[in-house]
Amino acid sequence: MFKTMKRLLALLSLILPLGAGVAHAEPMRFSVEVAGEGPDVILIPGLASSREVWRATARQLEDRYRVHLIQVAGFAESAPGGNAEGAVVGPMADEIVAYIAQEHLDHPAIIGHSMGGFTGLLIAARHPESVGRLMVVDALPFFSVLINPAATAAAIEPQAAGFRDMILAQSPGAFAAGQARAMATLAKTPKARADALAWSLASDRGVIARTTYDVMTTDLRGDLAAIKAPVTVVYARDPEMGFFYGLADGVYAGNYATLKGVQLKRVDGAFHFVMLDQPQAFAAEVEAFLK
Repeated sequence: MFKTMKRLLALLSLILPLGAGVAHAEPMRFSVEVAGEGPDVILIPGLASSREVWRATARQLEDRYRVHLIQVAGFAESAPGGNAEGAVVGPMADEIVAYIAQEHLDHPAIIGHSMGGFTGLLIAARHPESVGRLMVVDALPFFSVLINPAATAAAIEPQAAGFRDMILAQSPGAFAAGQARAMATLAKTPKARADALAWSLASDRGVIARTTYDVMTTDLRGDLAAIKAPVTVVYARDPEMGFFYGLADGVYAGNYATLKGVQLKRVDGAFHFVMLDQPQAFAAEVEAFLK
């Protein structure tokens, strides 16, 4: 019997590839494009955005860093995958943490825009051992203070649920018109506005709706003190924003007040898509962040 088992194991070693017995689960909530060599940098796009929003940043870094460009499942023509139902942001953050462990990434830097920055905060607060440093681009630890400065997660929940359900119920024409109006306030330059709108209209409506609900009802302000990694917050300001132009500095300073050592970096002349509206200024902030 023992000799038979040895022969069977020897045969299997010839048939099976090295490491075939080790499970290597593919992410279900996002896909990853990897480029370059060096220290690891993870780039997470925002709500309804393509990983292409980071293309210039990836090209800037890939001669010195290994860049991981995430595409959230369900956004910008990608299939919903694991995001087809239920919560999106929390489970996706957990899966990114699992990806970091599985790929043996050594305290990677994370750069996230909007919902992607919020996801980075969630990872850094709840899995501090996984993150080397974090850049949050134009995102707050609780989005809903932009609706009501006194908002709480519980109080805003009915409004968030109504907004989620409205997105799902809209006709294609009404949804497209609403997205066009929104992108006019989120991207300043015509090319950025056109790209952001195209990505949004190519996204799965259900994933957009449930992700929006997640962000509106998750308050991370109380979790900021748990973050150990250095954090840089890049935010936009432009006179065309209207009343928020005069409030931006105070809103960001106030909402990140409990995050020890946070670096707040303002980029003028940009709307929400900072990296597209002011690419040179944003590239300089990325270099300073990674030093």
